[in-house]
Amino acid sequence: MAELQFAAAVAERSYEVAFEVAAGEVLAILGPNGAGKSTTLHVIAGLLQPDSGRVCVGGRTLTDTAAGISVPTHDRRVGLLLQDPLLFPHLDVQANVAFAPRSRGAGRAAARHAAAQWLAEVGLADLADRRPDQLSGGQAQRVAIARALAAEPDVLLLDEPLAGLDVAVAASARALLRRVSSDGRATVLITHDLLDVLTLADRVMVLDAGGVAEIGAVGEVLAAPRSSFGARIAGVNVVRGMAAGPDALRAVDGTLWHGRHADASSGDGALVAVFTPAAVAVYRDLPHGSPRNSVEIRVAELDADGARVRVRGQEQADGAPGLAADITAESAAALRLAAGDSVWFTVKAQEVALHPAAR
Repeated sequence: MAELQFAAAVAERSYEVAFEVAAGEVLAILGPNGAGKSTTLHVIAGLLQPDSGRVCVGGRTLTDTAAGISVPTHDRRVGLLLQDPLLFPHLDVQANVAFAPRSRGAGRAAARHAAAQWLAEVGLADLADRRPDQLSGGQAQRVAIARALAAEPDVLLLDEPLAGLDVAVAASARALLRRVSSDGRATVLITHDLLDVLTLADRVMVLDAGGVAEIGAVGEVLAAPRSSFGARIAGVNVVRGMAAGPDALRAVDGTLWHGRHADASSGDGALVAVFTPAAVAVYRDLPHGSPRNSVEIRVAELDADGARVRVRGQEQADGAPGLAADITAESAAALRLAAGDSVWFTVKAQEVALHPAAR
């Protein structure tokens, strides 16, 4: 079990950040370009020495500027996975993956065994003898994932690892990362994809101008962002529950949500339903011939923004943020809504995307 404790300052980049990631937890880092996301990963990996700070993993100190400690990158037991797979072009797939355990001192036979295991894990056992230039982009990225994990890192650092992959390949890679990120190591994920946050992360941290703008549980930050960047990426409804048939989710309160599986490997366990407030219609009474998803909501608050009014319901039964609907000012006036009113939210099934939940 490896907890990550991080605190670092880099004066030249106006960077000063501190946070912790528990063992088995995934922390997603969001923020605009230049906010300090890559700086964070580079300090953890030992690629950048901070002016001051301390980085510890599972009680092992990797960086401590006050004590003069700076463990070399190759001895940190940190796995770094980038958008570019960076495979060795002169080595075949198995040798690329075996390089990781070999670099940690494993013998040739043990390294080849570990490589075979991880290639099977990512579904590429039959491509072990291919060279990188014979792989598709998705295959190369899965080899990179296998190589990062074959090193048995205490901390896994993911820097936009799924960017550029097609939907089916990204879904498969996301399922793998979801499985391996909960096995006791701390994971830090940099992404611009809200879907990665919803399906992989336990908490989210927003960086801005080299500092922490906000940090908290995914649902809390997305429901009530306190930073401008957080506000830009927020604005979706999220319902968590368990699979209830081929295209449905059963929420904690028993509500049945119909949708469409957005991932090829959605499975039959915990799911998350995602849809935008703009896809929600609001009625005083349950309409005839309504869409398959109709839920009764008690209005918690109304927020007017020009010609748009956001209707927010009370928090969900599992404590998640209340569902939201965006309607026109004219509709809000006709409905004569007020906090405490009971209304119906309706959503068409094709507007609801179902994804495997992070936990």
